[in-house]
Amino acid sequence: MTVIRTIGLAAAAVGAFAALPAQAAQPVTGRWATVDGKAIVNIAPCGKQLCGRIEKIVKPTPGRPQTDVKNPDPALRSKPLVGLALLSGFTDAGDIWKGTIYDPESGKSYNSKMSRNADGTLKVQGCIAFFCKTQTWTPVR
Repeated sequence: MTVIRTIGLAAAAVGAFAALPAQAAQPVTGRWATVDGKAIVNIAPCGKQLCGRIEKIVKPTPGRPQTDVKNPDPALRSKPLVGLALLSGFTDAGDIWKGTIYDPESGKSYNSKMSRNADGTLKVQGCIAFFCKTQTWTPVR
C-alpha cells in the first residue's frame, strides 16, 4: 500500500508542475543602445515575431562606409546600415527570446538569445553551437 501511495503522490506532484503555466520571456521591445553605444536598435513586432533594426548610427567606425559592405550577397552591399535588420525571427522561448542576429562587421548571421537583466539592460548573445558571445545593451529613452 505504501508503494502505491508513493506513486500516487509522485504522479500528483508531476501533474501539479505540468499544470503550471510556462514562464514567458520578459518584454524586450523598445530602443536599445548597442555595446559601447555605437548604434541604437529598435526592437519591435514584425508579424508574430520580434525584429530589431538599426535606427541610428551614433559612433560610426572611422573609414567604414555607412552601408552593409560585408554582406555575403553583393547586391545588398550598398544597402544603408540605418534601417538594417540586425535581429530577426525572435520568438518567446520561455524565459528567453530566440532568433537570429546579423553582424554587419563580419557579414555573418548567428543563432541568438536575448533576455532582460535584473538591472533593466538587455543581454544579447550570438552563438555558434554552444559557444556564445554576449553583449549588454542599455535602454534608450
